[in-house]
Amino acid sequence: MAVKIRLMRVGKKKQPTYRVVVADARSPRDGRFLEILGQYAPRQEPSLVTIDSERALHWLNAGAQPTESAAKILQIAGVWDAYQEANGKAAVSRPKAKSKPKTMKEAPAAEPPAAASDGARDDTVQAQA
Repeated sequence: MAVKIRLMRVGKKKQPTYRVVVADARSPRDGRFLEILGQYAPRQEPSLVTIDSERALHWLNAGAQPTESAAKILQIAGVWDAYQEANGKAAVSRPKAKSKPKTMKEAPAAEPPAAASDGARDDTVQAQA
């Protein structure tokens, strides 16, 4: 079972707050979860971030993978740095954004005949003059 640490949206329309939860990767965003780790309220000034660092470290050590936004929140709370120190920086790297799949090698495109197009322009300019 793939376990993720991610955000679950709660709150009224146009006034979001989020719960930081541990959930199965196959469950919907606002659906079933295993445990609530904390909350994130981006609309407060300054933003409110509360994380149960002990439980978050437990789930990270158990193999839970944070999403991009959850990783940023864990980093703000200091949990991510504690996790790296505990497991060695070489063994753990920050989750990266998904990149586009590589489908084909890009071959250098053949250059269009520049001399022919320049020559045609010169002829039209000379004909008008």
